[in-house]
Amino acid sequence: MKKLFAEFFGTFWLVFGGCGSAVFAAGVPDIGIGLLGVALAFGLTVLTMAYAVGHISGGHFNPAVSFGLLAGGRFSAKDLIPYVVAQCLGALAAAGCLYAILNGAGVVDFSKPGAFATNFYGEAVYNGKAFSMGAAFLAEFLLTAFFLIVIMGATDKWANGKFAGIAIGLALTLIHLISIPITNTSVNPARSLSQAVFTGGLAMSQLWLFWAAPIAGGIVGGLIYKFLLQRDTAEVID
Repeated sequence: MKKLFAEFFGTFWLVFGGCGSAVFAAGVPDIGIGLLGVALAFGLTVLTMAYAVGHISGGHFNPAVSFGLLAGGRFSAKDLIPYVVAQCLGALAAAGCLYAILNGAGVVDFSKPGAFATNFYGEAVYNGKAFSMGAAFLAEFLLTAFFLIVIMGATDKWANGKFAGIAIGLALTLIHLISIPITNTSVNPARSLSQAVFTGGLAMSQLWLFWAAPIAGGIVGGLIYKFLLQRDTAEVID
């Protein structure tokens, strides 16, 4: 049960910190944190929770990570559904808190794509560019796959585990720097679900992609590391 609470609170922190920075701080004139700040905020949420509760649950905070670690042989199938449920509940709770805070200012407007840090595709939200469904799927798939490769490599028994949280947090920061202009960055189905539930409309209709692409990418990333990169116990590095 402690593992599930760890996943709940870790995912809560990821959504509250990452999406909260996008909702409240990104667009403030003159002093807003912008794209770089939001990307860093998401990375910091994972980095801090990896050290806070990672030793309890493994620090997934993301259904795609759980699926990927299962494919990579690092996670038990019996724990998959409980982990995903805990992650989704944590994300929804965080989104509910963000909604309550935002509503306290009386300025809730979810009519535009990307509002409330929701994910999207086919909409010209940044720089007048609208990326197609296929482009969005490919971006989410590839970035999640590489995220799993980083996670599995950084937490490998042959790696220096003390720095795993830093590597994983910086990887998520880089992922956001690449893909915020494309999809507002998901690579995390729970994070996408939580924001879409409170906005409905476009975000809910497109939610399938932000479950399918990250989970598929996570599985492929886990398999790539397991079969192509994972060091055999008998292998000697020159």
